Amino acid sequence: MLPFSTFSLYGLSIFAVFYGLDWIATVPPTVKLAGQAFGRERAPLVFGWIFTAHQLGAAIAALGAGMSRDALASYLPAFFIAGAACLIAALLALAARPARPVAAVPATA
Repeated sequence: MLPFSTFSLYGLSIFAVFYGLDWIATVPPTVKLAGQAFGRERAPLVFGWIFTAHQLGAAIAALGAGMSRDALASYLPAFFIAGAACLIAALLALAARPARPVAAVPATA
């Protein structure tokens, strides 16, 4: 949607609403899935690593978009590559199988 928003106030506002809904719609389920797959004790740590990986991916994508802008004088190819990557990720998520819950490890003294 962003490349076709014409970067007007109206277009960017619509994009911001859907982007915000996407954030709210993905973080809580991810935390819940991490808790189910790794147990309540490990879920915060696992989600921390998920968030870290997400931020590193975002940094690499921003670098790639900047390099694309310098080389091609347009961000449009970076937007389309990001969109294609999202579609591939969605297909991989649909193909994923549920993880078996990990048994809690007793604390040792």
